[in-house]
Amino acid sequence: MQDILSALPELLDQHGYNEDVRRSVIFAIWRRVAGDSLSEHAVAVDLENFTLRIAVADRNWQRNLSELSKEMLFRMNFIFGSAEVKRLEFVIDKAAVATVNRRMVDHAADEAQALDEIDEPLRKAADTIADDDMRRKFLLAAGSCLARERRLAAK
Repeated sequence: MQDILSALPELLDQHGYNEDVRRSVIFAIWRRVAGDSLSEHAVAVDLENFTLRIAVADRNWQRNLSELSKEMLFRMNFIFGSAEVKRLEFVIDKAAVATVNRRMVDHAADEAQALDEIDEPLRKAADTIADDDMRRKFLLAAGSCLARERRLAAK
């Protein structure tokens, strides 16, 4: 995943300036820097004038993350390759955090459903993929396609 994120800024440069794409890349880099456990408590919600606004559930998260902001900002800009974000602002917004967490739960359920679609021959074929992350993505993509086909056939 790190390699993909590192390539995104170069792709942005090659395809011209697009604020929506830039914003999506910065949000993805934030999720990578925050990691899975922190992403449950701190979600990127806005980007304006080089300030990335992060929603947190309460004052404790706001205070603790503010103390880590310089390190996190450095890591984000290192991945991006330039100072695309100059400031992290942590705002208390329980609703935004809850909304993102609900989406994450829904996404996990979708992944579980996709993996349920995988039969033994497809699983054996996937076992030939050495990279664990790539194997999982292959299985999720294949399972999603199979689940979609099943839904369309049922209509």
